[in-house]
Amino acid sequence: QVQLVESGGGLVQAGGSLRLSCAASGIIFSLDDMYWYRQAPGKQRELVAEITSGGSTNYADTVKGRFTISRINAKNTVYLQMNSLTPEDTAVYYCAAQLPTFPQRYWGQGTQVTVSS
Repeated sequence: QVQLVESGGGLVQAGGSLRLSCAASGIIFSLDDMYWYRQAPGKQRELVAEITSGGSTNYADTVKGRFTISRINAKNTVYLQMNSLTPEDTAVYYCAAQLPTFPQRYWGQGTQVTVSS
């Protein structure tokens, strides 16, 4: 059974930082591409950052230079370091995993990030 469990969300003031974690089980983590998405109230879910099994990264333009995605395969965990947070970053953040050659994408339950002005 695949499980992705996010943690690290919370309330932070604008300009602050948070680090999200996503612990995976039930997958061969080192082979999976990993993703962070977010969904703000009334908006569609959007891709924030991705890291391939090989370690290549990609970011949404809105977070480039502020957010960093990383992974530690030995811990089956992917991270999202978020700096210089703004109220526009307020959303539920979701972790996702997918093998590059498979259509199935697995999702976590999400963690709330709220940035106050």
